[in-house]
Amino acid sequence: MNFQVTVLKVLVSYPDGFAAMADLKRDMAILATSGRDWSERTKRLAARVPDLDIFSQGLIERMNGGWRITDKGRAVLEIMEARPAPAQVMEPPNVHAVEGPTPATTLPSMPSIAPVRRMRKRRRREHDAVRRRRKAS
Repeated sequence: MNFQVTVLKVLVSYPDGFAAMADLKRDMAILATSGRDWSERTKRLAARVPDLDIFSQGLIERMNGGWRITDKGRAVLEIMEARPAPAQVMEPPNVHAVEGPTPATTLPSMPSIAPVRRMRKRRRREHDAVRRRRKAS
């Protein structure tokens, strides 16, 4: 699964493009455990923009305990999802790293996404335990 593409897809699914960290982690954990289809899809989308960096390119903003997709982030996601014509090779969008954070978006660094992985493993174990109990009964 491509983390950056998944973040963009999750954020764009919210009406205002903003998700609190708890909601973002929950949605990402669900997608991470949803199977191979999601993983392959995000890898294909990421391949269309090889130098994707949602943070330094200003595709998302950290604000108020969560993340919000920017207009630039929406545009890059649209480019990734556009189906190229058969003979057309899609060039990556012209995105450049921002020179420095702006005061409006400068926040302390966010916690690692690592707890999502632990949560995913725990949920998987719980799910497997439930399935074993159902089979046994």
